[in-house]
Amino acid sequence: MICVISPPTDRRRGSSRLVTNDSVHVVCTACQTINRLPAARLGQGPRCGCCKRPLFTGEPAVLDRAGFSAQINASDIPVVVDFWAPWCGPCKMMAPVFSQAAARLEPRVRLAKLNTEDEPELSARHGIRSIPTLMIFEQGREVARQAGAMDLGHLLRWIEDNL
Repeated sequence: MICVISPPTDRRRGSSRLVTNDSVHVVCTACQTINRLPAARLGQGPRCGCCKRPLFTGEPAVLDRAGFSAQINASDIPVVVDFWAPWCGPCKMMAPVFSQAAARLEPRVRLAKLNTEDEPELSARHGIRSIPTLMIFEQGREVARQAGAMDLGHLLRWIEDNL
């Protein structure tokens, strides 16, 4: 089954999303469908209207090129992306910390991982020069960047300070 949902336009901000005080757009990490939900339902275990999978799992989403574009450009919740590689020692050290942060911050913030070995063009486009590099995106724009591994306390504080 293929779901296609075209987001309506937001006349207030000139973006391609409709945002009201009581609804938000959340992109499914499994099928990339844009789901419009009442903001009050975010913490109630919402499921994708298309594939019926949970929209929030408490784990970082694994992104490819299409998933990255959908999450960054169509989601109304901030997205923190960890640019990493499987051979990177600090990346391996930070992986469990990033997972713990996802469990604490969802559904207010989506945490996601992008393997720089699998997506070198995206890494180059975003100027990734060292890994791990964390970037926070809001409404399609980068709002913060941090290179290097962090412990849970520093990671949570960095995210909160930049949102």
